[in-house]
Amino acid sequence: MNTIVENFLKTKSIINNNNVNIIAVSKTIPLENIKPLINFGHTHFGENKVQEAQSKWTNIKNINKNIKLHMIGKLQSNKVKAAIKLFDYIHSLDSQKLAESISKHENLINKKLKYFIQVNVGKEKQKSGISIDLLDDFFYYCSKELKINIIGLMALPPNDGKENIYFKNLMELNKSLGLKELSMGMSADYKEALKFETTFVRIGSSIFGDRT
Repeated sequence: MNTIVENFLKTKSIINNNNVNIIAVSKTIPLENIKPLINFGHTHFGENKVQEAQSKWTNIKNINKNIKLHMIGKLQSNKVKAAIKLFDYIHSLDSQKLAESISKHENLINKKLKYFIQVNVGKEKQKSGISIDLLDDFFYYCSKELKINIIGLMALPPNDGKENIYFKNLMELNKSLGLKELSMGMSADYKEALKFETTFVRIGSSIFGDRT
């Protein structure tokens, strides 16, 4: 069996929960290393950059309609049109400007994606995300005014050993908004995220190995 498929199955056995979707983070990974996982039947993949995703996934998605592509990196407003055409999920909705651009381009091509609002749970100045005190208003604006399909929240917590606190906080915020999906947990901390009802984990190095 292919090593990448073995790594995926090991991760899946650790998670051991059919309600948790594993997003295989394939950013910077060449297509020949991804294909064994596609052929195995895995469908959720994550990319950080629109241009890289276009070159790797456009043809494959035309052939394999089951593939679900997730934009997990920061999305620039000038890339929104291309992103909506290619992706199925956006995990990084983080500003009013981006939300308005998304709404405009969705209407132009008549396609609805699924979105996670990125929340800055650690109040880090260097990270994107909606601050917790503005979240209610932003969620209302996106979902009610712009009619964007918000399915959950996403966070990249600080690497300070307090992941449990941030994950618990995001879980409670998610519930307060009545949202069912939750995007949190990566290779280094997904086991902690599982304790707090995450439904999408973003796993890269544990599946594909360390990036050089």
